[in-house]
Amino acid sequence: MSDLTPLPVPHIPANEKAEDTNLTEEQETKRKEALAYFDNHDYRLPDEEKGELMDEEKMWLSNDCILRYLRASKWVVATTQQRLEETLKWRREHGFYDGTFSAEVIEPEAVTGKQVLFGFDTKGRPAFYMIPSRQNTEESPRQLQSLDLLINFADRGKNPSFSTARQMLHIIQAHYPERLGLALIINVPMLVNAFFRLIMPFVDPITRNKVKFNPRVIEDGFFEKDQIMKKWWGGDRDFEYDHKHYWPALVSMTDERRNKQMQRWKELGAKVGISEWEMKSGWTSTPTPSLAPASTLELEKVLDTEIVLTNSAVEVLAQ
Repeated sequence: MSDLTPLPVPHIPANEKAEDTNLTEEQETKRKEALAYFDNHDYRLPDEEKGELMDEEKMWLSNDCILRYLRASKWVVATTQQRLEETLKWRREHGFYDGTFSAEVIEPEAVTGKQVLFGFDTKGRPAFYMIPSRQNTEESPRQLQSLDLLINFADRGKNPSFSTARQMLHIIQAHYPERLGLALIINVPMLVNAFFRLIMPFVDPITRNKVKFNPRVIEDGFFEKDQIMKKWWGGDRDFEYDHKHYWPALVSMTDERRNKQMQRWKELGAKVGISEWEMKSGWTSTPTPSLAPASTLELEKVLDTEIVLTNSAVEVLAQ
């Protein structure tokens, strides 16, 4: 029997959390400084008519989020603060909190199954399949995304433009540091391959190393067979995209997850700097702030308010 709906979120035991690495004394000082800047009762987002942070923004400014931006900013606190504020403004401008990205608005991007959230890799990260040949809408600035990518260029069709791909690359590197688990790409046409060769030298080394062309996803240990599609990828899942079954199930799952996360965040104090492990997974023990990039923490991307379907076929992403 074919799979028609997203696979359930796997249980990640506490002992499977990302390996903790203690921060140095200097790094811990910088973490506290960056956190205190946004946690100040009088803080207002600069150059905004409504400068006070919304609950959703405070929840987004988790301890883990601040650490990701610190690492991406080479531990320069002023740069970290500036980049976080730029992302906060960008998220407002693109309607993350005003209903612009409601399920009803996003649904046209999902009708053909050109993007499918289905299954999880061996580290608990969600798999987001992209099939450019199923493109059915015009390109627009609203189309962006963040998670593990499995991109299949097999079948000719209407592929996104290079300008859209370049824009996506900028968005990912500016507003989603350390959000990519892997980008697995197969059946790459010659022209697209040439484009990748041109842009890859300009992609930061950490992200570049996560992009794999024509990988053996099971043999290389990226996926278990029961978590990946049979067609093209060699898994056991005979997935068939049926919009009337898949879409309502995905919307229900994301709504439930998002509401639970917000409730948990409020129970933990409704403030800036709360641990994502506690907020999104329900664990009550706060791990030591980690110096290493998040791994299973990327599970948050599965059902977060940040999930917005994308039209870009060549985004080279990031948690």
